[in-house]
Amino acid sequence: MSVSAWKRAGVSLTLAAVVVGVAGCQSGEKKPVAGAAKSEAPVTEVLTAAYKKTAAAKSAKVHMTVTSPAAAGGTMEMDGTMGWGPTVMDMTMKGEALQAAPDAPEQVRMIMADNVMFMDMGASAAAEMDGKRWMKMDLGAIAKASGNAAAQKQMTRGLEGMNQDPAQQLALLLESPNLKRVGAEKIGGVATQHYKGSLSVAEMLSANKSLDVLSAEERKSLLANVKKSGITGYDTEVWVDEDGYPRRMNVGVDNPQGEITVVADYSDYGAGVTVEAPPAGETFDLMEMLKGIGQAADPATT
Repeated sequence: MSVSAWKRAGVSLTLAAVVVGVAGCQSGEKKPVAGAAKSEAPVTEVLTAAYKKTAAAKSAKVHMTVTSPAAAGGTMEMDGTMGWGPTVMDMTMKGEALQAAPDAPEQVRMIMADNVMFMDMGASAAAEMDGKRWMKMDLGAIAKASGNAAAQKQMTRGLEGMNQDPAQQLALLLESPNLKRVGAEKIGGVATQHYKGSLSVAEMLSANKSLDVLSAEERKSLLANVKKSGITGYDTEVWVDEDGYPRRMNVGVDNPQGEITVVADYSDYGAGVTVEAPPAGETFDLMEMLKGIGQAADPATT
């Protein structure tokens, strides 16, 4: 495979990392009882109702902006539809990470179903890959190939629930010891109520049910590794409109390399998502490609 194709493969891995990394930063919705958005209903009551309504909605349209240090992909924008329970996604991503490969497309369509992600790498990729422009990435298989059992379980479990994260993020926010209502604000001209809270790393790991698959020792190791990275905690804000749905969610993480923020604007809850895998004849498997390169480089196989 050409150098440019390998660069595109690297770009696709970066994009996948962005998607998986921010999956837990997606918001759901909040639905207070009638009039609660305008009243002084207890914050936990409002956000608990939001959690339930979000889980029931199962999908929403989203515009997401991810801002991170250049080494982690820089600024990326994503537009499309996400579904949770089951996990589905049809998003288009553009941003600085795509500039890593000169002939990479200006934007990449990403679809996901059954824990497998497909990325449209554009006409240049098709020209070099016998007409195959879609890169298949089985993220669970990638984690398994790493040889790290904890990482495998965490990624697989995380992918199974990643698009349940709109509701899960609200559930995590409810665990914040300093959860509070900020007040009335307008988002895009729409009246909303603003809520915010924060969690330490230990509090987040304790509250995050997607990590229940890990053993006590694996959880301890994960906590140590996150702390070693310099991450100290997570700040979450949500703006809820008068219909009880979040118009926006903002999640921020501070680390030594720089702040990572995810700002997501939501609409059309419950609209539904239909995703079909690309035709096999237009798809190349990243894992198979990596295995082939590894075998070619191993003297024992030549």
